[in-house]
Formats: sequence, C-alpha cells, structure tokens
Amino acid sequence: MDFISVFSFSQWLMILLASFIIGMGKAGLKGVDMLSVTLMAFVFGSKSSTGIVLPLLCLADIAAVAYYNRHAQWKHFWKIVPWMIVGILLGVYLGKDMDETVFRKIMAVIIMITIVIVLYMEYRKSDKVPEHPLFAASTGLAAGFTTMLGNLAGAFSNLYFLAMRLSKNDFIGTAAWIFLFMNLFKLPFQVFYWKNITVDSLKIDAVLIPTLALGFWEGKALVGKIKDQHYRKLVMALTLIGCIMMLVKR
Repeated sequence: MDFISVFSFSQWLMILLASFIIGMGKAGLKGVDMLSVTLMAFVFGSKSSTGIVLPLLCLADIAAVAYYNRHAQWKHFWKIVPWMIVGILLGVYLGKDMDETVFRKIMAVIIMITIVIVLYMEYRKSDKVPEHPLFAASTGLAAGFTTMLGNLAGAFSNLYFLAMRLSKNDFIGTAAWIFLFMNLFKLPFQVFYWKNITVDSLKIDAVLIPTLALGFWEGKALVGKIKDQHYRKLVMALTLIGCIMMLVKR
C-alpha cells in the first residue's frame, strides 16, 4: 500500500482519530462530527476531504439505521428531507467556486446564533416546538447546502431535533434514516461532478473501516449510559465546541 507513505505519522493519527469520531457520532454522540470534519480538512483540505469522509459516513449510517431504525419518527423525515435535497442541489451548483474559509465562518456564526435561541428556550423551560413550515424549510436548506460543501449538516439537523424536543433514541433513529438517504443521494455528485471520490480515496477509506467500527461500538456504549435530559445538553455543548473550532481554523 504505497499510498500509506504519502502521509506523515501525525497526519495518520488525525485521519484515524477522525474516522473513530465519525463512528461515535453516527452511534448517537451527536455534535462530535464537526471535530472529525475539521481533522480531515487539516489533512486533505476542506473540499477534498468530503470525498474521503462521505463513503465512511454511508457505512456508519447503515450501521446506525440497523441499530436505531425502530425509533425513527417519519413525520420529521418527510418534513426536512425534501428541503435538504434542494439544499444539496444548490451546494452542487454553487459550491465549486465558493471561498471555503468565508463559508465555514458564516455557517459557524449562524449555528451559534441558533444554539443561543435553543438555549433560551431551554432556560424558559418551554415545551413549545416551532410549527411554522419555514423552520423546517430553512433548517433543511441549510443542512443540505452545508452537507454538500463540507459535511456540516449535523449541526443544523441537531438544532432541528433539539427544537422538536425529540427523545434521545427518537433523535438518533430519525437522524440515522435522514443521513443514510442524504449521503447516498450525494454520492453520484461527489463521484461524477466534483470527482472527489477516486480509487485512491477508497483505498484510504478501506484502511479506516476498523477504526470507524470501533468508534461506532464505543459511541453506542456511551450513548446508552446517557440520560435523555443530559443528552440534550451534551449535544448542544458538542455542537457549540465544533462551531468554535470552525471559527478559529484557518
């Protein structure tokens, strides 16, 4: 495997850690996914890294659906997925020439503002959920657009599910189906239009499958120990940390 020698020891550590984190995130530890995106971007660059990450996401999505599928809330699937498809198509068309650094920082600010709103709702102990169709539409568009450009949809989907006040397992099960569908939908664009997925990138993915599986197993064990009320706070905290990393990364 000559391609292994292309990367330094420290780069391989980041790549392996990123794949482990992807597994943990798909097992239900929502919010850590932005850390894996950042690590992969350090090694491969923001746009190129999406071609490495996407096949790993698809594999982990299949495992998540197999484990959590009975908890899916399909009404939320159908509310947000059509808008995510539109967002992805916009990302395919506009993403090639977009300044990645500016885009990432704008997204981080938007996500942080949304987190503040969700935290305010938590502080007020309000059980109301956003019912206006524009909430699902705007969240879905943002999630689709950002998932195409940098696999950052997790932040927006997390905020949607937090606002809907889904229980831990309903949150994870619904997200699993949504992202399996969306990541499979993205594959042809990455392969044929952006040409980010190649034989070489798939060779790297093959090496990462064991750490991906280990991350999923560890994440599943951790999530099982977290109570619902603590899970919401953990997701918000991890999403906020991910936003800060997006802001400071050059």
